[in-house]
Amino acid sequence: MEPRSEAELAEAVAGAAGPLRVVGGGTRPIGAPVAGDPLPVAGLAGVSLYEPGALTLVAAAGTPLAEVEQTLAVEGQRLGFEPMDHRPLLGRAGVPTIGGVAAANVSGPRRIQAGACRDSLLGVRFVDGRGAVLKNGGRVMKNVTGYDLVKLMAGAFGTLGVLTEVAFKVQAIPETEATLVATGLDAGEAVDRLSAALGSPYDITGAAHLGPGCGAPEARTVVRIEGLADSVRYRAGALKSALGGDWQVIGDEASAALWREVRDVAPFAAGDAPVWRVSVKPSDGPVLVAVLEQAGLAKRAILDWGGGLVWVEVDDDPGDGGAAAIRDELARLGGHATLVRGSDALRARVPVFQPEPAPLAAISAGLRAKFDPRGILNPGLMGRC
Repeated sequence: MEPRSEAELAEAVAGAAGPLRVVGGGTRPIGAPVAGDPLPVAGLAGVSLYEPGALTLVAAAGTPLAEVEQTLAVEGQRLGFEPMDHRPLLGRAGVPTIGGVAAANVSGPRRIQAGACRDSLLGVRFVDGRGAVLKNGGRVMKNVTGYDLVKLMAGAFGTLGVLTEVAFKVQAIPETEATLVATGLDAGEAVDRLSAALGSPYDITGAAHLGPGCGAPEARTVVRIEGLADSVRYRAGALKSALGGDWQVIGDEASAALWREVRDVAPFAAGDAPVWRVSVKPSDGPVLVAVLEQAGLAKRAILDWGGGLVWVEVDDDPGDGGAAAIRDELARLGGHATLVRGSDALRARVPVFQPEPAPLAAISAGLRAKFDPRGILNPGLMGRC
């Protein structure tokens, strides 16, 4: 039976006899495979509060993301953190939900300017592993005292509680956008240019590098500017002069289409090679890619967030999807890696999420014991339990 209300969901969790596998829109099978009875949340849907003037929106967790975006677009507003659509990359159908976005802290290219999903979350309601309904945060943009469970739930992948309602701050859609595009730069040169752009006063909202073979034969380095038309025109011209080199400026739909490509890692779609999402210092992004290329593992790479987010498609010849090589290098560089695309067998064989240092693992285990004392919510998804 699919719960149709928060009360029914709480009853289902409280009465569960064994592990539960939380199911939203079925679009993001990230994490180790979970054995358990499905617990669907798509029945909890609908926008319950939207105040355009206050830049706030509240929706049930099972509300389709498309419905949220359409509601906002009518008033000329959007989710500032630009959530990714995983379906092309993962070859999935299904309907992305706003609760799934929050549970996975899904954040796109605009994170460098607008922050992550968790930074736009104002409040949450959720059911913990005992079946108790908890709430934290609020429905307006104001300070909330007490423990910040809002940010704790963002990125917990349903292992601490099942989201039932989320409240977001939203932002206005800008009048126009423009993107500067340079071709043929290597990753190191590209990150130097992206760093210069991000350090400029021109309010950059996207800074990425698509390596060779990522949607075009030559590498593309791209920088986005958004705002009022006259301001965008001036800032694009000034930034082009400041960066030097040969930059093409594209606007409107061509620019938007390019950033959807970056956001959804579209060049890696329609394949089955393992894909990793790696977070490092921006200056270390090219270093990681070079090491993997020298090892014959990296097939293609996309660097977002000025080089700090590396999407890398790897050759699976070693049988571990590149896990050992990537994590060995991260032990030197720092950072963390998540296996986003991989077969069920691969995701069961290697740690999908970055293994935690012992002190942090102890804190994580303590949190799980507090919020899910029976260990029934997505057990093993974020690590072996």
